[in-house]
Amino acid sequence: MNIRYAGACRLCGASLPVGTKAIYESETKTIRCLDCATKAPGEAIDPDLEPPRDALLSTEPGVAGASARREYERRKAKDEEKLRENWGRFGGLAVALSDERPHTKSWDRGAIGEERLGDRLNALAADGLAVLHDRRIPGSKANIDHIAITPRGIWVIDAKRYKGRPELKIEGAILRPRVEKLLVGRRDCTKLVKGVLKQVDVMRDLVGDVPVTGALCFIEANWPLIGGAFSTQGVHVLWPKRLAKVLTEQTVGDIDVARMRESIASRFKPA
Repeated sequence: MNIRYAGACRLCGASLPVGTKAIYESETKTIRCLDCATKAPGEAIDPDLEPPRDALLSTEPGVAGASARREYERRKAKDEEKLRENWGRFGGLAVALSDERPHTKSWDRGAIGEERLGDRLNALAADGLAVLHDRRIPGSKANIDHIAITPRGIWVIDAKRYKGRPELKIEGAILRPRVEKLLVGRRDCTKLVKGVLKQVDVMRDLVGDVPVTGALCFIEANWPLIGGAFSTQGVHVLWPKRLAKVLTEQTVGDIDVARMRESIASRFKPA
């Protein structure tokens, strides 16, 4: 079948994106890739021939936008099921003629944004730069969209697909406290900065003295032709091409990228 949710092969641990042809094992609710199709569902993996599943998963960057894509598919299926129940034998027609609910569609937009940024980051990955996608924060339902590991530090990246021009609005003066607000168009998006700062704190708890930087990357925002990128509360606000440039400038440093990647991947599992 073409799987509706991203996952990993039960036998070899290979990452299987949405839409991949795979074998679904209904009894255990697991999937097998076609390369492992010759193995029986209950067949054990020979440890002398294949590495442990955790080791295999740690070598995979993860699937960008996988959890957002699953949530979109879940919400879409639930909306369609409700329409079919309400319209009876006309349910199929109702589904065909009805627009998706805005909140459901927002998950699709978010997933597309993460997928596009994930492709760009994957193109940068080399010996001096490693990336991880859609990683679950330990003890939380929240996730980190993208993690970039460079010789000079760790980047925690939140991808957003918003319309409008991102800008920094500063309020307050000598007699009032300085307040920084992130606006996208006329929308106050300051809470996004706070969300990234929480992710940065979680990462710092793991890596200790290694520098950790937060970034908000707006995929389809209305950026000016010249300039546009800025920082607020230590979080970089920029677009994919600018982010790629900043990351590739961080190729000289003392951090063992491969070892740091393995450490982070072992703690932040795929969402």
